[in-house]
Amino acid sequence: MGLSKKTFWRILGIGSLLLVLGLAACIPLASRPLPLAADGPEMDEQADQLALLMERAVNKRAWDQTAYVRWNFLGQHDHLWDRFNRQARVSWGDYTVYLHTQTGEGTAWKKGERLQGSEQEKALAKALDFFYNDSFWLNAPAKAFDEGVRREVVFQKDGSAALLLSYQSGGVTPGDRYLWTLSPNGQPLRWNMWASVLPIKGLGNTWEGWDTLYTGARISTVHAAGPFKINMIRELASGRKLSDLGEPENAFDPAYFAPAAPDGTP
Repeated sequence: MGLSKKTFWRILGIGSLLLVLGLAACIPLASRPLPLAADGPEMDEQADQLALLMERAVNKRAWDQTAYVRWNFLGQHDHLWDRFNRQARVSWGDYTVYLHTQTGEGTAWKKGERLQGSEQEKALAKALDFFYNDSFWLNAPAKAFDEGVRREVVFQKDGSAALLLSYQSGGVTPGDRYLWTLSPNGQPLRWNMWASVLPIKGLGNTWEGWDTLYTGARISTVHAAGPFKINMIRELASGRKLSDLGEPENAFDPAYFAPAAPDGTP
């Protein structure tokens, strides 16, 4: 005798609920506790030395001289960044937003139409969130000495020293912590994350697929978690001038994306 439709959907609903509850119960088991950092002034100095070693490995000095960077994040967001003037163009879907990366002010467009009021504010806020997250993944190793970052040493089971960075202010999710495992010359090999947006704490992934910008700065474009490799930083390009990237000189002018007038004039 077959099940009635009502009974079938009831069983399916109960099964789905049990699956969700089971996954939720597994999250604490999969999470790792934040490791304890070593105490003492000498440990603070060692943490700074580890951070400097990591900066040298990715050529932070060259990164500071890099003028323009363009990249795509996970096939979802396109970024053009004028690093010296703190301007960014962030595009996704039908939206193109021009931002001042420090103030968050700017203009927003949808399908070539200028947004106003609350619609513009929402687009600006979303673009700034995208920029903070995607530029952090672009070159997180270069942010060890940003304002509000605490540097500590964690000794791992094999006796090697790892670098724990705590972002106590700034960005979208202050309070996040990242434990870097470095090679002897400071090359970032992987990190483990204790981030508020991640339900499982201590998740880790590798830093690999290194690319070199025109200044010599080194950028990791691929991150592997277990057997899965993800090309997170795509279509990476850099230049001294916008024209080096094939961009017009008014690429950050909102009028550049304004729709043409009926007579064809801009």
